[in-house]
Amino acid sequence: MYTILIVDDEKIERNGIKFLLKKQAEPFEIYEAPNGKAALEQLCSMRNQGKKIDILLTDVKMPFMDGIELIGAAKEEGFTLKTIIFSGYNEFEYAKLAVRLGVSDYILKPVNPQEFAQTIEKVTGELQKQYVENEQRLQQSSYMREYLLYTLFNGGSVEQVHTLAGNLAGENFWNHFHRIVFLEFDREFFGKKALDFQAEILEENMSEEYQYLNLNPQQAVLLLNASPHYMTLQQTAQKLHDAVFKKYGEHCHFAISGEIDDYEKIPQTMDMLEALMENKFYRPDVYVYSEDISGETPVLVQIDDDTLMKQMKQDIKMKDIRALREHFDRMCAKYRKKSYFSQIYIKFIFSNLLKDFYQNLPETREEEFNKEIDTLYKSGDFNCIVSIVNSHIDKLEAVFAKNPQTQHKEIETVKKYIYTHFGDELGVEQLADMVYLAPSYLSTVFKKETGQNLSKFIKQYRMEKAKDMLENTNMKIVNISEACGYQNVSYFCQSFRECYGVSPQKFRNGI
Repeated sequence: MYTILIVDDEKIERNGIKFLLKKQAEPFEIYEAPNGKAALEQLCSMRNQGKKIDILLTDVKMPFMDGIELIGAAKEEGFTLKTIIFSGYNEFEYAKLAVRLGVSDYILKPVNPQEFAQTIEKVTGELQKQYVENEQRLQQSSYMREYLLYTLFNGGSVEQVHTLAGNLAGENFWNHFHRIVFLEFDREFFGKKALDFQAEILEENMSEEYQYLNLNPQQAVLLLNASPHYMTLQQTAQKLHDAVFKKYGEHCHFAISGEIDDYEKIPQTMDMLEALMENKFYRPDVYVYSEDISGETPVLVQIDDDTLMKQMKQDIKMKDIRALREHFDRMCAKYRKKSYFSQIYIKFIFSNLLKDFYQNLPETREEEFNKEIDTLYKSGDFNCIVSIVNSHIDKLEAVFAKNPQTQHKEIETVKKYIYTHFGDELGVEQLADMVYLAPSYLSTVFKKETGQNLSKFIKQYRMEKAKDMLENTNMKIVNISEACGYQNVSYFCQSFRECYGVSPQKFRNGI
């Protein structure tokens, strides 16, 4: 329904116009004013109330402020509306002024009902066209912002994104993000049919203003416009987890960043959040991880011995000395801080670790190894034990250096599986089980080897295959969506647009 303001100092004339408007097929919300001054005041009052007038019908000759002065004043005040003037004075000067002020039409009194109806129909048609164009422009701007953000989150340089953006997104858009919340599922979730995560979960449970961006079928981010206290955000994330589990029976993990003051820091912040998300390996029953209030170090969950030992076994299997040293240092830090562990318990734990090393040191004789174990049990202080283990890590490094593994066969196995099964569900958890690794460990090693997050790699390959099908086949888009592993064609189109900046149909049409 359009709003219309009739301005005329003759009440009988206003009533006549109202009568003609009510005969139109289009319904109108009608307001009145007896002169230009009163009309301008009403326009300003309605704007303060969050309302607006779509069409202004005004007489020319009126006391206090005539119609031409009213249109000029409204224009100076920044009002954007369609204007129609009517008058009993068929004077050329009025027509010239009206054109200069952008008046939509000019009607002579007495008003001809048929001419009036045609004029109103023409103006409402222009309004509808303008509305559609504005909606398309806003939608295109929204799509472009999503595309630019997706590019930034997936390794595009800040300079590249800034160049692509130009003035489209506006400085305010880029500079008002203050925190990032990273969401991750263990298997594909976001592409399910009839699932609208934003409407069903976020809009019902998020009180903070946010920009939502889906990264792939397993991951998404929320960029927060405000900077709530991290404890408040932890509670919000836990609430989101509970809502997801209640509705879908799925667990979702959240990593919350510290404060960011510049969009250029988004890539580094995302790297930190991905590292923080690795806490899933240690405590999968904890669903929210965050930086501390200073944003300097992650708040890590408590790590049990079995988990750390399993992690180090995988480090040895993958010949990842750097990760092995990191996890061993983490174990040492744990025992240095806890004085209630008995010496015999600590020696037992560390001797078991040496046994794992021994199995990968072919040149070490059993007798020599037993002496090392004996030395460890006779050690009088913790630093001596640490020194013994570190010396064996050095030996492992030397052995691995003789037979360097430039690329882990597990990663090649996973990549080959993705290449041949990109149309199937491909969760990190499922792929990790296939090569007997923990999901978080597989993600870490995959990124080291390929420079790309596993979930992003899957999405990128699927999008490349979709692009190839659009270019070289006549398959329907819905069939391409299914062939690339997307049950939900709307989600597929959204993902394609985020990758390439246009919808699949526009890409196929060369637009």
